[in-house]
Amino acid sequence: MRLYIAEKPSLARAIASALSNRPERGQGYLKCGENIVVSWCIGHLLEPVEPAHYNPQWQRWRLDTLPIIPDNWERQPRADVRDQLGVLEKLIRHATDIVHAGDPDREGQLLVDEVLEWCGSPAGVRRVLINDLNPEAVRKSLEAETANRRFQPLKASAEARQRADWLYGINLSRAYTLYHQRKGQEGVFSVGRVQTPVLGLVVQRDRSIRDFEPRPYFQLDAVLAPGTEPDHLFRARWQPGEDVAHKLDENGRLLEKGPAEQVRDRIQGQTGEVVDASFRERAEAPPLPLSLSVLQITAARRHGMGAEQVLKAAQSLYETHQLITYPRSDCRYLPEGHWSDRHEVVAAIAATHPELVEGGVPEDIARRSKAWSDHEVGAHHAIVPTQRHSSLRKLSKDEAAVYDLVARFYLMQFESDALHREGQLDCRIGGEAFKARETGIISEGWKRLEPVRRRSDHSEKAPTPLPRLEPGAQVSCHEARCLEKTTQPPTPFTDATLLSAMTGIARFVQDADLRRTLRETDGLGTEATRAAIIQTLFNRGFLLREKRAIHATDKGWALIEGLPESATTPDRTAIWESQLERIRQGDSDPESFLEQLTTDIRTLLDPAIAGARPAPAEHTGVHCPRCRAPMRKRSGKFGDFWSCSRFPECRGSRAVEAEDDSSAGDGMDQAPVPCPYCFAPLVKRSGPKGPFWGCSRYPACRTTLSDQDGRPDTNSLKT
Repeated sequence: MRLYIAEKPSLARAIASALSNRPERGQGYLKCGENIVVSWCIGHLLEPVEPAHYNPQWQRWRLDTLPIIPDNWERQPRADVRDQLGVLEKLIRHATDIVHAGDPDREGQLLVDEVLEWCGSPAGVRRVLINDLNPEAVRKSLEAETANRRFQPLKASAEARQRADWLYGINLSRAYTLYHQRKGQEGVFSVGRVQTPVLGLVVQRDRSIRDFEPRPYFQLDAVLAPGTEPDHLFRARWQPGEDVAHKLDENGRLLEKGPAEQVRDRIQGQTGEVVDASFRERAEAPPLPLSLSVLQITAARRHGMGAEQVLKAAQSLYETHQLITYPRSDCRYLPEGHWSDRHEVVAAIAATHPELVEGGVPEDIARRSKAWSDHEVGAHHAIVPTQRHSSLRKLSKDEAAVYDLVARFYLMQFESDALHREGQLDCRIGGEAFKARETGIISEGWKRLEPVRRRSDHSEKAPTPLPRLEPGAQVSCHEARCLEKTTQPPTPFTDATLLSAMTGIARFVQDADLRRTLRETDGLGTEATRAAIIQTLFNRGFLLREKRAIHATDKGWALIEGLPESATTPDRTAIWESQLERIRQGDSDPESFLEQLTTDIRTLLDPAIAGARPAPAEHTGVHCPRCRAPMRKRSGKFGDFWSCSRFPECRGSRAVEAEDDSSAGDGMDQAPVPCPYCFAPLVKRSGPKGPFWGCSRYPACRTTLSDQDGRPDTNSLKT
């Protein structure tokens, strides 16, 4: 029996359709004739085991067990997909010929290879690389089989990434959780190679907003009139020269009013000339079809949708309604074989969303943008509508919004370029330089399908074009105004800007080589994981929303400020990707990568271990009711409380109010010695026989001592 193993059910269906006109459906597989079966994974069917599987002592979170470094790595079945793994185990046992049909990328290679290893498959596995579910493209890929062993460096790279993330997350999460618990903070402080730098971006932005101090700056605008057209006024802005450069901030803004006022007074009513002029018409090609990140960013800006919300709607459109192609794609190009499907796809859009296909949309179905290119298609192609149709009324609000965006960007490929008008006049008056600019749209072209319409389309009058002047033309200053403005703080992150930051993370890195590496990779996270990473930070209490704004919580601030800086920036991702790429190319080995990582982890653990060690005992006079160690006063979400100084090894605690109320309420003094029985404070009380000393934990502890000259008589202990 020949067995094909695909990465996901949709790819398995495409393979089965290419192999047979009528594949027979079984439980977890498709039968294509007598001796051919196609089955599938559902993402990773296996996962790394928990630390306690290697060593029972690693079950508890303790500093003295860190770092946790397994000697021999093991996997276990994921509980939620155990049935499908069982199906594959049976099929692999009976297969005489196996074809690996995972996605042609790092994770696609690993997730099928790990199943083959788990099941003990025979050698000689074949490999096919399919990045297009178009039937003809699938058939061509199936005909181009090769040996799976050629891709073992790709699998080694993915496996090294998986193990590195496990080591990094397990060790740093435990260490810094214990570190923060030692400081009296509750909950788990999880640390991850990707999620923590994302949180670091938000904390850094919040810090910039918090520390921002508004400053006034000044802008000088002149209203100029051409000598030949005195009624054609245009506005030009003063360009401060070298003589005032020391009064400009880093953005070229003038921080003192005096120089602007002096220039204003000098040029009023004066004449000058144009020293340079440039005018052009610029064509702007349609944007490419959507990848998941661009879809999420656009939906966030247009509809205020969260990243996870967009992914959920797109996944439903793909799996349930089958109206769009695979949504977890990082590619914005289409296979050239899809060009012949355009008539059917446009017809499906017209049937599903008729309001969109009106007024001559699409403009020319024969027009071909640069979107169709086999060379640019990776493991997946861009997200576009399928040839199936439905009705927007049958979709949820989110699904309809996402379908609308996907359809618009597909239809843009058949629209003409947008034509922009751009102009600039450089003038000199009274020895000072002024610059005037103009922008405008001559022809909308594809922009009529833009999901975010420009304000000028609705309410604002289009800007007046500049007069077409030549160098040497005379101009006169009709009016000059000195405007006082105020610098504005950075804006908080939103779903759109945070996703944009994750995809373009290179701009947040100082090192040029690391920036180059990040530009060549997916950035922080992948198309399939970015939404989940952001949602995880919300779920774990590190982020919160204020309308559309995303801010870090106190817990998020505490984690970032407690970590070494190298754990809070995206640089580590770039370093890892560079090393993983060398493994993929066969120029390095995973063992060296993991050995270096282990050294790095030990360094990153040092501050947490040092900070989480018990501090010298404080003489608070309050002792733990469990172990009698000294207690420290800490703050929790319900207020102050006493906590054992040996926390988290001992979790003894007591309320602060116990001794405060017993002493202050009775107007009595607190003894200089603790209760001999439970080590809680003793307080002086009054009884029928006179003053005595009693335990502040009464009635839980009924210890009393007689009073002797204002002090407890330790020889008179009663319990």
